[in-house]
Amino acid sequence: MKMFEQREGEIPLAGDPAADADDARLAYIGRIASPWKQREHCPKNMNAARERGGGATVTVDVPYRAGLAGLAGFSHVVVLSWFEQAPRNLIVQKPRHASDAKGVFALRSPARPNPIGLHVAAIVSLDMENGVIELDAIDALDGTPVIDLKPYFASVDAIPDATRPSKDA
Repeated sequence: MKMFEQREGEIPLAGDPAADADDARLAYIGRIASPWKQREHCPKNMNAARERGGGATVTVDVPYRAGLAGLAGFSHVVVLSWFEQAPRNLIVQKPRHASDAKGVFALRSPARPNPIGLHVAAIVSLDMENGVIELDAIDALDGTPVIDLKPYFASVDAIPDATRPSKDA
């Protein structure tokens, strides 16, 4: 089953970056468990995921669980995931909600040369021994690999005066 259809105005790369890339050796440190089994049911962003409810968990694999030391007490965590089912060859895309195509670096689409997901989630509970972080929500498919976790620091991560173009632009 093809996960992404090419839309009018989209531009693919000449080749698949995954076929040529040999400089990144990522280690999956765990997996996401979410209610979202199919792409068409998965929320498009964290706000939508929170609205729909359901929660999620990240289970950190045994060799990486010691890395959770010090995470207790943080209210939020940044989860970096690997969208392994997303195509890596689209450089210009036309989102369903936009009137014009956009470069992939102006989008949060999972289809990109390096399909890294960024999720800022509230920590509901943390089980250090079993490597389980319960989250308030996630906008990723069930089974999505996790490549990193970082604590969220509101003092440096939140930019109150950040701007962006309108959704239709």
